[in-house]
Amino acid sequence: MRVESMVDTGDGPWSARGPSRAAGAGEFSGFCSSHYNRLVGVLGLYCGDRATGEELAQEALARAWSHWAKVRDLEDPAGWLYRVAMNLANSHFRRKRAERRAHQSGRPIPDGGEDPAAILAIRAAVAQLPRRKRTVLVLRYYLDLPFAQVAQLMDAPESTVKSLARRALEDLRGEFTPTGEANYVY
Repeated sequence: MRVESMVDTGDGPWSARGPSRAAGAGEFSGFCSSHYNRLVGVLGLYCGDRATGEELAQEALARAWSHWAKVRDLEDPAGWLYRVAMNLANSHFRRKRAERRAHQSGRPIPDGGEDPAAILAIRAAVAQLPRRKRTVLVLRYYLDLPFAQVAQLMDAPESTVKSLARRALEDLRGEFTPTGEANYVY
């Protein structure tokens, strides 16, 4: 998706939402350009599906646009964006869970199959982790945020975040380490 298409500076139906000044639109366009690809990657890994990650990233950026006057003045606008994105992803999971219960179907929806098998296996394993462990892994190791910032985004003590990361890595290593081999956590 082109970032420019996300910013409507005309008199269209969405122009009432978000900043109306061209300078604000240009500033927001730069913000989108610098965060869109990583945001899609984070959400795709977190959700286990790149297409869902793209949809959620677009929604998060749309919300940032509608609140841009406030967001741009925050100390960490990117942190706000990622927090909104993770909240949207968690809402997505709640909706999917409710749909599965309504349809009484426990089968996972197959992925598009465009990724290599190893990447799909890792995504599936990450998707099976509990939400907090999955959140820590995606923010810390995919987005490469320091533990302190992950703790701030998750509203949890840094020691808890480190412990969750260690246990999540242990879980993944247990999933991919052949039986009988050492299972060290570094």
